[in-house]
Amino acid sequence: MPREPRFAEAMTEQDCCIVGAGPAGLMLGLLLARAGVRATVIEKHEDFLRDFRGDTIHPSTLEVMGELGFLDEFLQLPHQKAPTLHAEIGGRIRTIADFARLPTRCKYIAFMPQWDFLDFLARKARAFPGFRLEMGCEAVGLIERGGGVAGVIVRDGEGNERRVEAALVVGADGRDSLLRKAAKLPVEDLGSSVDVLWMKLTRREDDPAQAMGHAGPNQGLVMIDRGEYWQLGYVIAKGGFRQTKQDGIAALRARLASVAPLPADRFDELTDWNQVHLLKVRMDRLRQWWRPGLLCIGDAAHAMSPIGGVGVNLAIQDAIAAANILAAPLRQGKLGIEHLRAVQSRRSFPTKATQKIQLMMRRRRSGGRPSARPPAFMRLIARSRLLPHLTGRLIGMGFRPERVRI
Repeated sequence: MPREPRFAEAMTEQDCCIVGAGPAGLMLGLLLARAGVRATVIEKHEDFLRDFRGDTIHPSTLEVMGELGFLDEFLQLPHQKAPTLHAEIGGRIRTIADFARLPTRCKYIAFMPQWDFLDFLARKARAFPGFRLEMGCEAVGLIERGGGVAGVIVRDGEGNERRVEAALVVGADGRDSLLRKAAKLPVEDLGSSVDVLWMKLTRREDDPAQAMGHAGPNQGLVMIDRGEYWQLGYVIAKGGFRQTKQDGIAALRARLASVAPLPADRFDELTDWNQVHLLKVRMDRLRQWWRPGLLCIGDAAHAMSPIGGVGVNLAIQDAIAAANILAAPLRQGKLGIEHLRAVQSRRSFPTKATQKIQLMMRRRRSGGRPSARPPAFMRLIARSRLLPHLTGRLIGMGFRPERVRI
């Protein structure tokens, strides 16, 4: 028989309980604690060490690190700089995003393992007395009272459950958010025609120098320079992983070699499907990000395509906007639904506009298969000298970059 959960004493004196210690959750917790709000972040994993998470730190995020006084220390962490992004179009390498003209301290994307980024945010947040991070604790349900959300039920690694009550619960628990499901918030599905396979490949000193690039006539491969290895992202048709596995690992190696700027024998180190990780691409957004006592941000509010690596950037921007709007009413005990509505109002336009651009950059389908030609939008960028600077601004800064105002 399943063991009955054991409930410990409720922890009731929290202004804000944030579920999910990803970029959105940790940044929000840090900023709220910095503003004098008692904020607890709940994370179901014991650590941040997971491969193939979004590792792009955009210029707008680096600017925020500068505003907080963290930038010099942050840039001491291992990272690679990408002042431009490239794609192979018509057999030639083209610049599709150029960050040289951005009005920021750092005119590049920094590629950094996300666990290093999250460890850094957590360490900085712990310097504030109102911040608490609980690792290895999973939110398993909502506490509801008087028509609103009053907290979460949390289970630790030993199966013990307790109630964490708070004036505000924030769902920052990703695209598979338990909180948005429990709150029954309506989702608008924007669809996706592709999935992505993530892999690692040893990098050699004589390999081509590129921090990030798209290779192949079909733009089917993304290569990210991680220093000692390449991180590869290979695009397949939505739901096509089963057929890819049936075709065999040798067939996958051949496909990778056909679009990569590396000799075919370099892919011989891929010998097992355990080396291949499936990312099920999904694009959606909540019609309403909140209920009384509850707010969703980041991927929990809007799942993004991996195009441009903008998901982390949008999550950080959501967190900054939420902190700017919510810190004072939380600290004063005057939080109302008008404040939650204001967060969605502030961040709804950049979310919708970014997803619209991602849909424009998605390859069209012909006869049920992805077109062999890049999207017209991409071809237009490749032919222009000005447009790469515009796409650099949209990717690097977003449609509504946020500044810390608390």
